[in-house]
Amino acid sequence: MEQYRSVCPYDCPDACGLVVSVENGRVISVKGDETHPFTQGTMCPKMAHYERTVHSPRRLMTPLKRTGPKGRGEFEPISWDQALREIAASWKKIMAEKGPEAILPYSYAGTMGIVQHDALHGLFYYLGASELDRTICAPAKGQGYKDVMGGTLPTAPQEAQHSDCIFLWSIHMMATNIHFKHDVDAARANGAAIWCIDTYRTKTADLADHFVAIRPGTDGALALGMMYVLVRDGLTDEAFLSANVLGWEEMKEKVIPRCTPEETEKITGVPRAVVEELAHAYGKARAPFIRLGSGQSRYRNGAMTSRLITCLPALVGAWGKRGGGILTSAAASKAYDKDIVTRPDWKQKGTRLVNMCCIGQALTEDDRIKSLFVYSSNPACTAPDQNAVLKGLSREDLFTVVHERFMTDTARYADIVLPATTSLEHDDAYYSYGNYTIQCGYALIDPIGESRSNWRVACDLAKALGITDPFYDQSERDLVDKLVDSTVKWPLPVDQDCLRSGRPTALPLPEDYQTSFATPSGKIEIRNDALTPALPDYMPLDPDEGKLAFVNGADMRILDSSFNERDELTASHTMDLFVHPDDADFYGLSDGDSVTLANKRGQADFTVRVTDRTVPGQVVSEGVWWRERVKGGGASVNVLTSQRLTDEGRGSTFYDVRVNLTSKNT
Repeated sequence: MEQYRSVCPYDCPDACGLVVSVENGRVISVKGDETHPFTQGTMCPKMAHYERTVHSPRRLMTPLKRTGPKGRGEFEPISWDQALREIAASWKKIMAEKGPEAILPYSYAGTMGIVQHDALHGLFYYLGASELDRTICAPAKGQGYKDVMGGTLPTAPQEAQHSDCIFLWSIHMMATNIHFKHDVDAARANGAAIWCIDTYRTKTADLADHFVAIRPGTDGALALGMMYVLVRDGLTDEAFLSANVLGWEEMKEKVIPRCTPEETEKITGVPRAVVEELAHAYGKARAPFIRLGSGQSRYRNGAMTSRLITCLPALVGAWGKRGGGILTSAAASKAYDKDIVTRPDWKQKGTRLVNMCCIGQALTEDDRIKSLFVYSSNPACTAPDQNAVLKGLSREDLFTVVHERFMTDTARYADIVLPATTSLEHDDAYYSYGNYTIQCGYALIDPIGESRSNWRVACDLAKALGITDPFYDQSERDLVDKLVDSTVKWPLPVDQDCLRSGRPTALPLPEDYQTSFATPSGKIEIRNDALTPALPDYMPLDPDEGKLAFVNGADMRILDSSFNERDELTASHTMDLFVHPDDADFYGLSDGDSVTLANKRGQADFTVRVTDRTVPGQVVSEGVWWRERVKGGGASVNVLTSQRLTDEGRGSTFYDVRVNLTSKNT
């Protein structure tokens, strides 16, 4: 048995270091790499038995061609040669008759390795196909941070170890950023207070010293209420603000006076005394640290909300203090030149851009799209407005190809399914977006069955389409080597030998990275004249139908729809609904009852769990489940979510949902 280092490929900020045991061409076990500077040898429950995903009996082993109605999942095996011929022939016909924009790629973060994540971008640019606006996760959070801080590097997570007050704001750390707990625990051991702010009491909230429940979409108002108290009670660092911040005096004069604790309570549901306690904890801390999740950004006001929270460290001069700052998403991806893989020079001017959050509309309201190529994603399950997405995927005139490891909800609607590799069957270069570590992961076993990597498929399709550019003569290892070489652009020297060897490699950070503000003015820009409004302010949500707010949080057993293939992770409690005892009394519900949630987009069935983890007027479910995991194979949570976009960043509004509830027992 041999042991090798690797890295977790999934869409999680941690990008764990792995140690993989291989024997006779088979993965025997996977454990954490104790040498990783952030993950330190621990793993989440999902990856603890990654070998069960790699060698799952559910793996797709050969290309498949549809034989039955779309959605039924009826296929027959075909050869790769036949699959590639049919795809190429179909695309050539579509391009000749309708133009290349009639072809649309759809992908996201099924793998976070740069080579495989971006493998097909260049091919579709070369063809002139419609471009995909890949914004389904949290671009509003990134835009809100950028509006204030520009290109300033967010604070490294390890800095939190030296904080005396940590805010876990709208992040379910135990489900989506579990290794940050190392830093939280270290800070707590030194006496730090841990606050958690979220819409319901998650397992992360159980670990905090203080939990603050907030109404969905009102986090920006809470940030302003904290600012009011900080100003009123003399807890702002006026010297820091005067020297380093643009627009503070205007903000203090024009916006903050309206945001009293009383008004904040009306909007957020947070009692005024708690607003004041929260502000005092933050303002009196020596070096407060905010770990900002993505939940607050998945509303129509998501960018503005994130912008307001990003202003808070400036008010107390947290920047530059050991242990202080804010981490939204780490910028480790900047270490690589992604253009090596994506080939933006092949982009064609004026090409139609389709937002991935609106794929349902694109497929049902725009008949110009005649072919869809899906890889590293499962839109039938993960995209909003599921009924619209399934209606679009059901079109007989839509030639759909899905490159996948398993027969997902989306694959069931494909005309051709291509088997894909896992991360242990191909080469790639990785980065974390929750810490400043990068790493290479190499193929440790041969591809399972006839599976091929995204890069191999890109090269195969290019050849089938008659594209002879030498770009497609490169191997994955060639691209990985070039990506490693490109790290010379990082501000400080990167240990390329370490990186090339497959070991986790910490990116060195400049000493002044938290006090050298990369904005047009060189200051923190609370006032940003490029925006409307120039000063940040709370943006209320427009009323929507439905008596109850509905939040779909993260489940610790799965990641988006990934890991649904694992029966031991998903065998029970997949569509539970947290209902507060007050609402349970109102609707006459008991634990285990079946209920239906509905709005104008559709309806889904849930099993009631009466609990005070949520609040009156709000129901909560966790996880995004394949339809086979839902009782009766019915709709999953995204039948309820909307295709509307955020205020900036064109992101998803998955949590901006209201529903009506009916009991199936009456």
